[in-house]
Amino acid sequence: MDYRYIFENNKSISMKSTSIAIIISLSLFSITTFAQNKLISVDKLINNTDPAWPLVQKWIDAAKNKVEVLPVDSAKAKEVLYNSQMTTYATLGSVIYNTGGIMVDNGWIRILGSGSERLNRNIAEWNKDKTIKEYGDNVPYLLIADDAVGGFFAINYGGLGKDIKNVYYLEPNSLTWQPLGAGYGEFLIFCFDSDLSKFYKGLRWNSWNQFISNLDGSKTYSFRPYLWEEGTDIEKCTRKLVPTEDMYRFNIMKSKELNVDKGIKKDDSKQ
Repeated sequence: MDYRYIFENNKSISMKSTSIAIIISLSLFSITTFAQNKLISVDKLINNTDPAWPLVQKWIDAAKNKVEVLPVDSAKAKEVLYNSQMTTYATLGSVIYNTGGIMVDNGWIRILGSGSERLNRNIAEWNKDKTIKEYGDNVPYLLIADDAVGGFFAINYGGLGKDIKNVYYLEPNSLTWQPLGAGYGEFLIFCFDSDLSKFYKGLRWNSWNQFISNLDGSKTYSFRPYLWEEGTDIEKCTRKLVPTEDMYRFNIMKSKELNVDKGIKKDDSKQ
């Protein structure tokens, strides 16, 4: 699927080009901060004069899709902000500091924040032992969101391609990292405003919406036959819920096996 085409032709994103320019500068600041080997104190990461959250809040208030901001625990939010080394001046840092996570389309997409009861994962702990060994390490990519069918979204920090700070999608029907041609802020706007049925064409069964609203954010659906097997029709698949942790590790393992001879950029981080 040409994900770049979907993003570039999304009317909602084009209408907010001014906001995107702001996001790019915020993302650059965020990347610089995360790359530090020495951890910056949480007081310096909290920007009280020009935080990005009011901008994100405007996007949420105007969202076309159903968006649920999960409750935040302020103490936990500070801990996760510190461990992730993100500033609240940046869009990603603002999501960490102000949300326990964000659910889109009744929880079909789970955007990671500082963790909550419904989404019992935070962005720092989720990346630990997947993309980093210790907090403050440089990352090949940063996992930021995932969905109900085993797809994973990540910001590229050099491990997925040359387009630093852009978001990639590990699609479950090919197990390859696909560039979306968009930064984190654009990714949020896409989740909030776009026609997700087009993005997930072939990855949603007819009655999917009957199963998602009460889905635990720490679980995802696994399908048989596998979605990446040739000729698989999701309508004919059997499905069961599995831990998202297990799904990620399995998909990464299978991605390496399936793509070893295809010249496709693979995840080289140690599991």
